[in-house]
Amino acid sequence: MRSPADELERREVAGTAEVELSLDDIRCVVGFAATCARRALPIYEMAQPDDARPRAAIDGAEAFAETGHRTAALRQLAWAAHKAAREVPASAATDAALAAMHAAGAAFLHPLYNPHQVKHVLGSAVHLVLADPDAAGELAEWIVTQADTTVRAVLRRFPPPAGGRAKFGAVLVRLDTELRR
Repeated sequence: MRSPADELERREVAGTAEVELSLDDIRCVVGFAATCARRALPIYEMAQPDDARPRAAIDGAEAFAETGHRTAALRQLAWAAHKAAREVPASAATDAALAAMHAAGAAFLHPLYNPHQVKHVLGSAVHLVLADPDAAGELAEWIVTQADTTVRAVLRRFPPPAGGRAKFGAVLVRLDTELRR
């Protein structure tokens, strides 16, 4: 027979243990993500001035941050921004569209004790940095100022992400480490 501590450890390893996560927590995270994505948006719109999909995803994320109404339409806005990112050649515009996708997708943050959930919290911020690597240090500092105590507290409830060789993983770990301080 497993002890309660053994069962919790098993669930943590499997990523099924739950963390405390209120709707207000999620709304705050989405507001932060939308702020980061909004800052990246001009990069996309300069490259694709006639494509409003990333802007619509950010608008949807901001509306969720205000109302807390998670809808299928919001998920569709996230997927549309993802499709916009895939349709442009790999570039800063791609990362800007992905920032918008992550902003809308942040509304679907799950209360699972799993490092993947950190991508929902910081995905927009990571893609903002990747969209303008020449300003990475300045943007990282700005991101730290935008993350309020609620965003930081939510982030600390999840296990830290594993590092990776890809740029996304490296920036994710860097921002995560800074915001957990």
